[in-house]
Amino acid sequence: MDSVSEQVHGGEEEEEQAEAEEAMLWSIQEALERQTLQIGASACGATAVVDVLKALGVDVAPKEADRCVQTHLRRNESLLPDYLLSRSEAGATHVQLIAGAEEASKGKVMGRFFHLHPRRRVKLVPWLAHWIRKGTVPVATMNMQLVVPEGEEVPDAWHHQLIFGVAPTAVFMTNPLDLVREVEVHQRLCSESVLLIRREDVLQRLTPDCCLSSLSECKSDPRWKALDVEGQVRQMALEEEQEQVKLTHIKIPAAYSSGITLFARRHSELGQELLNAPELPVL
Repeated sequence: MDSVSEQVHGGEEEEEQAEAEEAMLWSIQEALERQTLQIGASACGATAVVDVLKALGVDVAPKEADRCVQTHLRRNESLLPDYLLSRSEAGATHVQLIAGAEEASKGKVMGRFFHLHPRRRVKLVPWLAHWIRKGTVPVATMNMQLVVPEGEEVPDAWHHQLIFGVAPTAVFMTNPLDLVREVEVHQRLCSESVLLIRREDVLQRLTPDCCLSSLSECKSDPRWKALDVEGQVRQMALEEEQEQVKLTHIKIPAAYSSGITLFARRHSELGQELLNAPELPVL
């Protein structure tokens, strides 16, 4: 009888744990109907803000959300140094998302960002489930260049995606509508602030009159010098001359931080609770 009792009790505990790891803002069908598809180039952040506000009962036109978020565009026609600077900040950071949501909602909505790099002491799905059940709307800021499936091309950007639900070991997201394994999401959420730039994007903008030394002289961000972006470009150019291709990408600093932004109505108990919540402890 004891073993039967233990099995029943164990089964109940497993059920309770599974319930603790499940929470949905929208059903999959609702997400299909309500999600906003990418509203413009580099505008995944503004797209997420449109759906955040929608989920919190504030309707805002996509163009207005984009204006408020102040999406940065790639300067594709620039010479290499300026092009790389534009790539490092193209799109938006979590700071722009929070400010944009606040402005677009006329102060009704606030956001709080939680860093996940360096790695934090947190179980991602239960933590998200806890806040989703309370009524917050999460947006993930991820480095999509991590955990690339074998045989697929490395993506050329970071990405903001609204999280509309979680289940044990899985996360539901919009733009595009997707179900991703928790372990993959967590790895993309725990990234250094760097961006890989493809070889062809570098070489096609590398002209004899490019002032590469300016990449090491960027006083506003010493990471350009620390990563030796100038040296990486020179090495890539040398390989091209010698027809010995090794470097497929160069690594540059990125303006983005990986983590989760939780949004809520500002003038609510939940808004205050969010503001007062402690940072996630570093492992």
